[in-house]
Amino acid sequence: MGEPSQIALPLAARVPAGALRIVVGSANAAVIEALQAPTSWPFHVAVLVGPPRSGKTVLGHWAQSLHGAGQLDVIDDAETLDETALFHRWNAVQQGGSREGGALLMIANADPDHGGWRIALPDLASRIGGSLQLEVRAPDDEMAGELILAHAQQRGLILAEGASDYLVPRTTRSFAAIEALVAAIDRISLERQTPATMSVWRAALEALHGPEQQRLF
Repeated sequence: MGEPSQIALPLAARVPAGALRIVVGSANAAVIEALQAPTSWPFHVAVLVGPPRSGKTVLGHWAQSLHGAGQLDVIDDAETLDETALFHRWNAVQQGGSREGGALLMIANADPDHGGWRIALPDLASRIGGSLQLEVRAPDDEMAGELILAHAQQRGLILAEGASDYLVPRTTRSFAAIEALVAAIDRISLERQTPATMSVWRAALEALHGPEQQRLF
C-alpha cells in the first residue's frame, strides 16, 4: 500500500476550524474500498465496526452521499437499536422494499464476531453474521503521523517541523489518543501563547501520559 492520503468528506460545516477530512491508510483503506461498491456486498448488507473516534460515522455519511440516500441506508449505533426493527430492515433490503435504499450499512461500536455486540434474536444474529464484515483497525506509525497533521489542520494549529517524527513513537496508536494529543498541544500552546514547538509537545505528552513517559525517550 502507498502512503496515507486524505479524502474530503461531506461534513465540513460541522468542523469549526476547516474542512473535515479523513486520513486513508492501512487502518481503513479496505473499508473505504468496500463502501464504494455496496452492490457487491453479500445480501447488500455490511456491518462496520471499529475503535472510538476512528471515523466510522463520518465514513457512513460519506458513503451515503456518494451513492445517495435512496441507494444506501445507514444505521449508526446499530447495537443500541431494537433487534426486531433491525431484523425487518435487513429483510426489507432483500425484498427490494427498503424505505431508505437498496443496500444497508450498519455501524456499530462493538464487533459481533468477538462477542461485543450480543444479539439475542437468533434470526438477526445469523443475518448479521452472513453480511459483509468491515473493520477500521488501529493506525500504523505512518498513518498516525498523518492523523496528527490532519487534526492540527482541522484546528488551525501550526506544528513546528518534525512534529510527527517526534510524537508518533511517544503516543498510543489509537485514533482517540492521537486526537486527544493534538487537542492537548493546541490547548497548551494557547495557554502559553507560544508556538507549538517541542516544549509544547513534551508538555502535552506529559499531561496525557505522565512524566514517566518522557523518561522512556
